[in-house]
Amino acid sequence: MILRDSIRARLIGLAAILIGAALVAGYLAIAAILDRFVTDRFDADAEATADALIASATIDGSGRLVAGGAPIDPRFDLPLSGWFWQLEQDGRAVAKSASLYDNVMHPPDADFVGGPGTGHDGTALRVLRHEFSLPDTTSPLAVIVAIPRAEIDASVAQVRRPLAISLIVLGLVLALASVLQVAAGLSSLDRLGRDLRAIRNGRADALPLPRVAELQPLASEINGLIDQNRQVLSRTREHVGNLAHSLKTPLSALSNSLPEDHPGHGLVARMDRQIGWHLRRARSSGSARTLGQRTALAPVVDDILMVLRGPLGESGIRVEQDLPATLAFAGERQDLEEMIGNLIENAVKWANTHIIVKARSEGTGRLSITIEDDGPGMSAEDHALAMARGGRLDESGPPGTGLGLAIVSDLARLHGGALRLERSKLGGLSARLLLPT
Repeated sequence: MILRDSIRARLIGLAAILIGAALVAGYLAIAAILDRFVTDRFDADAEATADALIASATIDGSGRLVAGGAPIDPRFDLPLSGWFWQLEQDGRAVAKSASLYDNVMHPPDADFVGGPGTGHDGTALRVLRHEFSLPDTTSPLAVIVAIPRAEIDASVAQVRRPLAISLIVLGLVLALASVLQVAAGLSSLDRLGRDLRAIRNGRADALPLPRVAELQPLASEINGLIDQNRQVLSRTREHVGNLAHSLKTPLSALSNSLPEDHPGHGLVARMDRQIGWHLRRARSSGSARTLGQRTALAPVVDDILMVLRGPLGESGIRVEQDLPATLAFAGERQDLEEMIGNLIENAVKWANTHIIVKARSEGTGRLSITIEDDGPGMSAEDHALAMARGGRLDESGPPGTGLGLAIVSDLARLHGGALRLERSKLGGLSARLLLPT
């Protein structure tokens, strides 16, 4: 799962497999060469012993093969050491090393070097046999030299051990080098991701061109998409403004032309609310996807409260604020004004004497804004109706279109956030807005 989902893990895993396979193959190849080298060295010693025995061998007056002198090697004198030599005449042993004690060797009747053999006690041997001839005799002569296989294997193991340790160290160094190489190679992608997050969070307007040539076309295409997005949004807002002007102006003229008691006023008001709803929704759908925007929260709340200071003063409502100056919304100011403004206006309509506006960071890239009042509030069953388009729970309450909470909820969702209605500790309604930061 990790290898499938991560480029970094794929590259490191592939490098580990290739390095491991190469080191194993290298170990097997080098070990085979060293094995052959060590074995050849022992075979050379056996050949030298055989040549020395042949050179010193003579035929006595009775035609019997006689060893001229034993090789100067204490291993051939140690009983049953596995280092043996033997001279044969007519297939019978006529001279042998002291190490054979009272035993004789019985190898095959053919010349060979490095053939397998077995000692009297089952010990594995490496055996050399050469046939030779001497003047004054026609009898077949042969010399046999045996070396214990265990000593050859021990020498090979001594050579293989440092080889294995060296290759393991080399593998660790190569693995570290591959990790560093992958990290250096993908650092540009990490930097590109950070630059994209900066644009999304409003700290940058465009991607800087990476130094890596392969990523420059990608950055250019992303910048082109961002510019195209801004142009499309600009044209969308222009069309929305034109539509608002073309529809609302005739509706106002129609309303003014009707008598005050005419029933058509209700229909005109309903049409005006519907047009307002759809125009706001169209505007928010475009603006919520604007990249590279970031708006500080506290100044927006201050501006909204300044506009509402008249109604607040008349009602004697006290507004308590807890807004850290560092908090900001990842979006346009007008969207934040739309959401916060609707919620505060709603609280002002229903509050008795007290409103609390507070905010905090959720620590996961989310901003939590809560607006509470001490008004009558509403039941949990009425929350969904209150956020529905045109939904009003008390037609006898303060005047309004019933669109405020619905607009806030829609705008929040378009930004990847949410609006949650709860019971306030003050007794009224608590509207909690979750937005990206």
